[in-house]
Amino acid sequence: MSRRILPAVLLAMIVLGCAGPAKLAQRSEDKLAQGEMWRAWTLATRALDKAPGNTQARAAATRAAAAIADDWQRRIRALAEADSLAAAEQVLEFVTFRAAAARYTTVPVGAGWTGEERALRQAAARNHYQGGVADLDSRRPKRAYLRFLETERFVSGYRDAAQLADQALEKAVTRVAFVPLQAASGGPGLGREVAASWRGDVVQQMAANGSPFTRVLPVEDVERVLNVSQLGRLSRDDAVRLGRRAGADRIVWGSIGNVASKTRLHFFSDRIARRIEEKDGNGRRTTRWVEVPIDVISRVRDVAVDVEYEVIATKGGVTLARRQDTRTMSARVVWTTYSPEGSPDSYALVSEAVRTAQPDRAKQVETKWKDAVGAGTTIAQVLEAKRASSKKSNDRREVIGRLLAGTAFVMMEELPSAEDLGFAACAGGWKPVYQDLARLGELDDVDLGVAAEPASRR
Repeated sequence: MSRRILPAVLLAMIVLGCAGPAKLAQRSEDKLAQGEMWRAWTLATRALDKAPGNTQARAAATRAAAAIADDWQRRIRALAEADSLAAAEQVLEFVTFRAAAARYTTVPVGAGWTGEERALRQAAARNHYQGGVADLDSRRPKRAYLRFLETERFVSGYRDAAQLADQALEKAVTRVAFVPLQAASGGPGLGREVAASWRGDVVQQMAANGSPFTRVLPVEDVERVLNVSQLGRLSRDDAVRLGRRAGADRIVWGSIGNVASKTRLHFFSDRIARRIEEKDGNGRRTTRWVEVPIDVISRVRDVAVDVEYEVIATKGGVTLARRQDTRTMSARVVWTTYSPEGSPDSYALVSEAVRTAQPDRAKQVETKWKDAVGAGTTIAQVLEAKRASSKKSNDRREVIGRLLAGTAFVMMEELPSAEDLGFAACAGGWKPVYQDLARLGELDDVDLGVAAEPASRR
């Protein structure tokens, strides 16, 4: 209903925004006479917003509301004959409209309508309540919980729906543990670090999007039952047993392959242009360009690593989701001994004069620069990074965080190690894990083929 009336509401607000209350009220009457009851309602309420005491606008709002109410009741009655649940939904929308309209007028309803409305809402509540009970009996607590919430939406306090919803939610919660992945290289801590990184990003995403049935266990709950000797060598069966001891219903576990690494070295040695602005003897500003020599060294390291993970049910060890992917990561470090004078923005690869007079020379310099430091990186960015490099930390975690955030290059002498880049590549693969957990979080174990404990009868 709201989607259908929105364009009319916006149009009325734009066209009639400057009209006075009396004129708006008269236009409301005209629109109602033409059968446009929602336009009439919009005009009348806008008039009342401007002049709450205007009796003509109040009368126009009352007549428009009555027309809307008559039409709504007629449609609900017609719909109830074919689909009582859909009719009950319309009842809730009608109730919402009446509540919002109360600031302008009392929306009239027909004789006996309150009873019809109550009956439709009761029928819908009963339907969802019975469905929720059936879902509980069939070991589907997640679906049952949603059914009981629907019951309460139609009739607050319906029987023991609220208590059953609490019981269903308690059974529906799925506890997930991230356990260390097997790592073929990179030291025994790589699989642990990747699992912890995935967990942090997944928890953050779930908090942002809402996840009523999934609870990710703290790292401490897993490490409490983890032996140091298992780091990097946790088999699938060991991971399932560890998850079960930690109190998890599902675990995320997998393997990390060898990190393949390739390193390239690039040089840029040429003259660049510096813009100097000065004042002459008459106080006029002049601009001149001077060429300065510069050497820039760039090293690029590319890594690729195969990552595979599973979401596994600790009951029976059933695989609920599995993915395999080759993760890649590149890092570029740049170094120059040249320290800029003045603002880094005053530098360019070539001056405008050279670009005009020697276009081939300009193209040659720009191509050499692109090959050395990458497309999209400017001389000003490199010089600014050089100036700031003395103030920045080259801490491993800080550098890896910048690379994960998509930094084009890092101003430092040494490249991150292949192992560090392998970690960054793997850590960036958390999104598929989140997608699988979000999808599985909506499904009951019985629908996933996971063995469940016998349901307790109420």
